[in-house]
Amino acid sequence: MCFIICAVQVLGGMPLNAQKKTDCPNVLLIYTDDHRYSAVHAMMGEPVATPNLDELAENGVVFEKTYLMGAFTGATCTPSRAMLLTGRNLFELEGRGHTIPETHTTLPEAFSQNGYQTYHVGKWHNDMASLARSFDDGAFVSGMPAYLTDQFRMPFSHWKKNGNYKKENCFLLQYDAEGKVVERPLTGNEVKGPIGTEKDGPHVSEVLAGGAIDYLEGYRGKRPFFMYLAFPVPHDPRQAPENCKAKYPADRMDLPPSYARQHPFDNGHIVLRDEELAPWPRTPEVVKEHLSDYYATISHLDAQIGKVIQQLKDKGLYKNTLIVMAGDSGVAIGNHGLMGKQNLYDEDGIHVPFILSGGALPAQFKGKRIKPLSYIHDIMPTILDVVGLDRPGSVTGKSLLPVINGKKQEIREFTYHAYRQHQRAYRKGRYKLIEYVRAPDSRPREGEIISGSRVTQLFDVVEDPWETLDLSAFPEYRSTINELREGMKHTAIALKDVADGQRTQINFWDYYE
Repeated sequence: MCFIICAVQVLGGMPLNAQKKTDCPNVLLIYTDDHRYSAVHAMMGEPVATPNLDELAENGVVFEKTYLMGAFTGATCTPSRAMLLTGRNLFELEGRGHTIPETHTTLPEAFSQNGYQTYHVGKWHNDMASLARSFDDGAFVSGMPAYLTDQFRMPFSHWKKNGNYKKENCFLLQYDAEGKVVERPLTGNEVKGPIGTEKDGPHVSEVLAGGAIDYLEGYRGKRPFFMYLAFPVPHDPRQAPENCKAKYPADRMDLPPSYARQHPFDNGHIVLRDEELAPWPRTPEVVKEHLSDYYATISHLDAQIGKVIQQLKDKGLYKNTLIVMAGDSGVAIGNHGLMGKQNLYDEDGIHVPFILSGGALPAQFKGKRIKPLSYIHDIMPTILDVVGLDRPGSVTGKSLLPVINGKKQEIREFTYHAYRQHQRAYRKGRYKLIEYVRAPDSRPREGEIISGSRVTQLFDVVEDPWETLDLSAFPEYRSTINELREGMKHTAIALKDVADGQRTQINFWDYYE
């Protein structure tokens, strides 16, 4: 049962008095897909319209340096979600993060154990057993076990408490002859790919926002709620209604500072589905078209998030609700000549938005910006500390509450990042080191191969946040590189970054120098 009250008392340093469980703050956790930090207008001023997310930022706490630790799979959303939901780092997950074992208490489980009603809406990309045990109830489940790569034809499942989800039970939502939304079962003959339009059925963002709104409409307040609202956008295919797309004419889009026609070397995963979304070289015209789609999808998403927040206000729930918004990864879309997120550049792969907002947050924290380093797996302990709940013993991430309330200057001196067997990064102070190696790999069409390049990059991420100027060749930075290399190696040992047979069969460090 929840007995430590609300974010106002915990954050404000006021006495913690036991109250009724109905006085505990509700929590709405919004998680978006491939949503880089700069793709919220309030963060870096990029030309994407996100008025509702901007308002959350203005009335909340913005964490400017929150990062994905990395991934051992091209589907980076899988370990990202496992880290978010367990508060454990990349090297402490079960394998690559597909399965969340029962010994790893999930964030919704922690709330459920403290008297909360837990509710899921949207994307799930881990095992279905962990989905079932984590929530009391839910609405539309997407992403598994069926997927058509089409945001207007997203296969959904109805919530199943037993976790037994099957493709044959999935359905599509489409408009009938009278314009009403109706369900129809999957036939098994559906064509994959983004062929749907707003004339066929509602966009996935509208469906999921509607599921959240329906829950809030029927909420009676017997127990506080924890809702996990997971949108599968702005992940490709980046589709949006025509009125959103019209706001971003491709020929008027500005290329980002790190735009390049081609990545300067083989980074070890230069050829995969995400990178094949656009031809090589990445011409300005093609990248502008992709950026237009990306921003249009984000603006449409922002509007749906706004509807959910408005429902909180209309139902009188906003004042006692903590709203958490975060993204699962960055995405390149032309940055450095890349299209996907299978890399360790900031905006291209690992830098994500993270906001705490809502009426349950004290007024003195309105508009606060937190600059110290953090990871996605620090979000779980931060939320629990803000609300005032004990952290499960399986959580190893660090809470940012001491930084928010001014008791600490930082919780981390550095961050360490890994992508498969080819890339490692280490950030400390103003500098970020990225190391690449040439190592064994395999591709479906080619079989066993050797890929990657032995390259070192050094960026001053304070002066150069888009990582456009590689400083590694300049003699005056040799001591900086050596210092960062030593820190990286020491951290790798502490994290047990080795080939364990589950995360990877191939050890990065066997091919490093």
